[in-house]
Amino acid sequence: MFAYIVRRLVLMLVTLFGISVIIFVLLRIVPGNIVDILFDAAGFVDKADKANLERELGLDQSIVVQYLHWIGGLLRGDLGYSYVSEKPALEEILPRIPITARLAGLALLFSAMFGIPLGVISAVNQGTRLDYALRVVSLSGLSLPSFWLGLLILMASVSLFGTMPIFNPNPQTFGQALAIYCVPALAVGFRSAALVMRITRSSMLEILRQDYIRTARAKGASETTVNYQHALKNAILPVITVIGIEAAFLIGGLIVTETVFNIPGVARFLVEAIRWRDYPIVQNLVMFIAVVVVVANFTVDMLYAALDPRIRYTD
Repeated sequence: MFAYIVRRLVLMLVTLFGISVIIFVLLRIVPGNIVDILFDAAGFVDKADKANLERELGLDQSIVVQYLHWIGGLLRGDLGYSYVSEKPALEEILPRIPITARLAGLALLFSAMFGIPLGVISAVNQGTRLDYALRVVSLSGLSLPSFWLGLLILMASVSLFGTMPIFNPNPQTFGQALAIYCVPALAVGFRSAALVMRITRSSMLEILRQDYIRTARAKGASETTVNYQHALKNAILPVITVIGIEAAFLIGGLIVTETVFNIPGVARFLVEAIRWRDYPIVQNLVMFIAVVVVVANFTVDMLYAALDPRIRYTD
């Protein structure tokens, strides 16, 4: 087990190193940089001023030197300065991470809270009207884009209450925070809940056909015991995988939702930084998202061994 964890940690470091190289090189080979954008917006180009600005930002150096400078600062905890705001990148990024994390966490909670029980109910009642109704709901959730659902929610709010929900990044109480994050989280979590529901249903249907389920019923076990203690316990592993992937996706995949609801989160800030070629912000945000994805996959692998005694990672 220890050797497996060490191998996974080494693989995580190699993966993050590869991602850092790819994002750094891709940003530099894209035509135009922050200097070009600033001078184009001004309507004139003074070659001397442009060269001085590139020298100040370090953009006149080779890609290798720029990468070593960035990765060295990253290892020391120095994320550099934003080219646009001229503030430390850490000060720009840190306040936005809790906002996106709360939104993603609440959306993930909704997806598990609704998706797993409804998936079990759909599998247990296979072929009934209830099953068909739940399958229609799940297909609707997978088909409706979250930004379109968000726009519908905003339009309904205006029609019913005459105003749109205003996002406040600093709620005073837990109730205010829940009310603020609940609407966008439901808009995002509807799709995730539909996906979790379909995976739960498919996994449950496979488990319910196993011999030990029939044996449990033959011994007189109640349907609740069979469905939740025997079947769901063994069907939960694929669901855990999907939830882990969704958790990683939600951290960086809330771009449109944050834009629709005017939420100052990480995903929306990343798009703005890409538009301005704000290299320090883009590089550090992408690395943050990559770390979340890698850690989420590692956590899912560890949960496999904790939830299923048949799985053991040998040395």
